[in-house]
Amino acid sequence: MQSNECRRILIVDDCTLTLLLMKNGLEEEGYDVDTAANGHSALAKIEASAPDLVLLDIIMPDMNGIEVTLRIRHNNKLPFIYILLVSGCSQENVQKGLEAGANDFIRKPVKLGELLTKMRGSHR
Repeated sequence: MQSNECRRILIVDDCTLTLLLMKNGLEEEGYDVDTAANGHSALAKIEASAPDLVLLDIIMPDMNGIEVTLRIRHNNKLPFIYILLVSGCSQENVQKGLEAGANDFIRKPVKLGELLTKMRGSHR
């Protein structure tokens, strides 16, 4: 594991299987991973201890990933957090997420190798 890979990651998705698969894959790569099943829980965890990177599903009940992104970006008390949208939805929703302040996106179903490549690009 490279030293630049010792990053704290928060995965936010309402699908338990997706959370488990991504968490297990990233922990095997040596990352410190936490999860949240919805936007409200994610924001509480981010405010308590900001991660370096948020992997954020766009389509979730109650508060979608676009709203979570907006709230992160408008909270001046938070340090910069790289936001990678995880999307199985339309390009229009991805564009809205990027306009809200997300840094990049990856399509579902997520392939671990592609995810790691995107994540490594997040700290250039």
